[in-house]
Amino acid sequence: MSFRDISRIAGSAMTAQTIRLNTIASNLANAESASGSEAVAYRARKPVFAAMAQGGADGWQGATVAVLDVVKSPAPLRKLHEPGNPLADADGNVFYPNVNPVEEMTDMMAASRAFQTNVEVMTRVRSMQGDLLKMGEG
Repeated sequence: MSFRDISRIAGSAMTAQTIRLNTIASNLANAESASGSEAVAYRARKPVFAAMAQGGADGWQGATVAVLDVVKSPAPLRKLHEPGNPLADADGNVFYPNVNPVEEMTDMMAASRAFQTNVEVMTRVRSMQGDLLKMGEG
């Protein structure tokens, strides 16, 4: 496996984790946004990842990470009876997103660690490339 292949894999994983972190940030930003109807209420979003097989000219088969889609969570919304809320529907209900802040923070920590791991891979690849060039000098 070449350094380029390793960098491509780590780079695609970093891109995927960036999308994951952005999605989490969006969920957390909208966690307490109220709505007067279930149809327009914010629903938590989750990215869908897949390993995409790659074939190189040298016959190497590897995989990169691809983001196939960002889907809305099917979990039920929180419905609270708040008749004094200006957003309440005719029955006095207000709808809140199906975002679980604890779950989102846990997911954020996992995504941050995965991103950092791939940064470390890229750093080590660059270090090995430098060491390889130094071997050719002497």
